[in-house]
Amino acid sequence: MSQLPHQASPVAPACGTEHLSKVYGLGSDSQVVALDDVSVTMAPGSFTAIMGPSGSGKSTLMHCMAGLDRATSGNAWMGEANLSQLPEKQVTRIRRDKVGFVFQSFNLLPTLTARQNIVLPLDLAGRKVDRDHFAAVVESLSLGDRLTHRPSQLSGGQQQRVAIARALMTRPQVVFADEPTGALDSRTGTALLEYLRRCSTEQGQTIIMVTHDPKAAAYADRALVLLDGRIVDDVTGPTAESMLTTFGRLGA
Repeated sequence: MSQLPHQASPVAPACGTEHLSKVYGLGSDSQVVALDDVSVTMAPGSFTAIMGPSGSGKSTLMHCMAGLDRATSGNAWMGEANLSQLPEKQVTRIRRDKVGFVFQSFNLLPTLTARQNIVLPLDLAGRKVDRDHFAAVVESLSLGDRLTHRPSQLSGGQQQRVAIARALMTRPQVVFADEPTGALDSRTGTALLEYLRRCSTEQGQTIIMVTHDPKAAAYADRALVLLDGRIVDDVTGPTAESMLTTFGRLGA
């Protein structure tokens, strides 16, 4: 098995990519290179923001790392599992058991209550609900009085918190969040970012967040900046000011 590049310690990375490229379209005239030879690793318990202008490849990178999309070449890893070489059935099992997803559009089922949406991944996997864990997640996200409500009866912020709870119910090793604050007001967005940071620092979960917002990136301990499908900057301890400066320097 080939190894992930640039391992700084004997602790295995939570996930990463190795010379990963993703090309859409057939023929030289219609091809779009979304990712171009990207190699990166994410440490367990880290919180990484992926930033870049529209079309830079940030969502594609997240989707390939999460096993939602297949790379054209190179490898995507989840722990020691090479997602690029596994059959789809095994990739699906890894996503189910090790990965949590938070999408900007929430993706809640409208006919289910908040509680039913939260435990849906466990139901699909045929696993029992850990009542203590369920209660802890619900309490931490202040959803206790909304569990019998359907999505149409919830505010946007409440729906997002239900989506976060659903992503955390399986105790995933890695949580992928795609523009999680994009549809939220500033107060709710701040609360969400603080919670994701606690998941990293207190629960040891690896958080990977795609965002265009420098203020959101400041909650992470690392920020990757993509441009034209390549990582052009890797910032440790990002601040809103440093990311604005980085984007200004790149003209993004």
